[in-house]
Amino acid sequence: MLPDFRVRQRDKLLEISRAITEELDLDAVLARITRVSAEMLAGHAGLIALRKEGGGWKIASSYGISPGFIKPLSRLLADIPDHGDPQRFELPEVNRRLQRITQAASMGLLTGIGLPMVARQEVVGVIFVFRSYRGRFSAEDSALLEGFATQAAIAVHNARLYSQVIEQREHLNTVVESSADGIFILNPSFRFTRFNRACTRLTGYEIEDVLGKEHSEIVNWQRVESGPSLEEAKKGGWPLQAQARLYVEGDLIKRTGEIVSVGITYAPAISSEGSLLSIVANMRDITKFREADELKNTFISIISHELRTPVALIKGFVGTLRREDARWDPNVVDNSLAVIEEEADRLTNLIDDLLDASRLQAGVLSLSRSEVALGDLAQRLADRFATQSERHEFEVEFPEEFPMLYADEGRITQVLSNLLSNAVNYSPDGCKVTISGKVRPEEVTVCVQDEGQGIAKDDVPRVFDLFYRSEDVAQKSKGAGLGLYLARAVVKAHGGKIWVHERVTKGARICFSLPRTET
Repeated sequence: MLPDFRVRQRDKLLEISRAITEELDLDAVLARITRVSAEMLAGHAGLIALRKEGGGWKIASSYGISPGFIKPLSRLLADIPDHGDPQRFELPEVNRRLQRITQAASMGLLTGIGLPMVARQEVVGVIFVFRSYRGRFSAEDSALLEGFATQAAIAVHNARLYSQVIEQREHLNTVVESSADGIFILNPSFRFTRFNRACTRLTGYEIEDVLGKEHSEIVNWQRVESGPSLEEAKKGGWPLQAQARLYVEGDLIKRTGEIVSVGITYAPAISSEGSLLSIVANMRDITKFREADELKNTFISIISHELRTPVALIKGFVGTLRREDARWDPNVVDNSLAVIEEEADRLTNLIDDLLDASRLQAGVLSLSRSEVALGDLAQRLADRFATQSERHEFEVEFPEEFPMLYADEGRITQVLSNLLSNAVNYSPDGCKVTISGKVRPEEVTVCVQDEGQGIAKDDVPRVFDLFYRSEDVAQKSKGAGLGLYLARAVVKAHGGKIWVHERVTKGARICFSLPRTET
């Protein structure tokens, strides 16, 4: 071969060597190698076929080839099997297939030269150049071409590694940003270098307002309940080792001045030399956990109080009746037994309500539906309450031919009983309690109204919450705060709604609606 051709070859080899250090975009590297290969071997066109993981090859870059010819070439190489030794089995097969199609497509006018791309004992691919003459290479030329293909393989290998790093970084960014928990990273000076969207939601600070700021400027505690703050731990020498995680729990002051309960776990990243590289922190909203704890404490407080009273009464009356030194009048015995029976019923109802509440928490409240005459049911309940509470007047206002509903009569009875019980308990003697019903095209509405003090505006959003009782109500009457919670659950299970009617001048009016068709 001509000396000046060898010079051009060496120039191209130097160009590829520069590409290894200058270019890391895989597509750009492949395009550059394909062009240089065709020029260096005086070819009309060229391509690079890369080996895919798991078997098969694909055309990754081409030069001087019509786009319509790429698909058949790709199909030609796609099914080459993986024999475990690609350099021995797959490279010759790739070269054979490309030589065959070259000869067939050019009617013998073109030939091809394949340069295997092997880097770090890994078969990366093959460079194939189409040209119109056959030429034999000297040993020096062959060594030069082999070096060129190796350099090209290294360039592709490096570009692949770079692409993998970019993909992994983008994947990590996606994971961090999509996390429901706040994630932020601090440098050794405790300044923010990363702050995800969840942190913005929890603290109120935007990312651009945080990066570069000190931790103490952003994380301000109103009250720390568990563990020392990061700044306090730092004064004590934290972190002393890589496993020295720090957990801080308390009430955080947001940028808006609002308070949010969070728990933050700080995990240090320590180098092999023992120096602090960064601190990765996970911030979690623990408001729901706090509410659950408060609910548990409320449950224990209310239930212990509600159980203690009837148990004490039952025990007291039984103990009195069992006294051997006294002879009781039959009327006294009857009255005592009536109290015992009443308190036992009260305990039974409380236990039933608690069981229903637990079923609701587990999502297993079942309904046994049948046809229900709601107007008749309301009248029966009004009559029953009238015999139990002679100090109230009960009135039922339902239109004639009120439609039958497909519902669980026992559960609807439970709803109306709870509403009537509240109306009796929270209205003074001589007041009227009204049960009214209205019919609409797609639903019926039932309301229970009393003439008591009504429901405070601030209490309206919470009256249907589990165990909720306003301070004023809790001081004046007994109860566990289960009635309206269960009523709402039963109504919702029927596909209906329940609400407090706020446009009432006197007393309280609670309404619920039920669909007229089966849900």
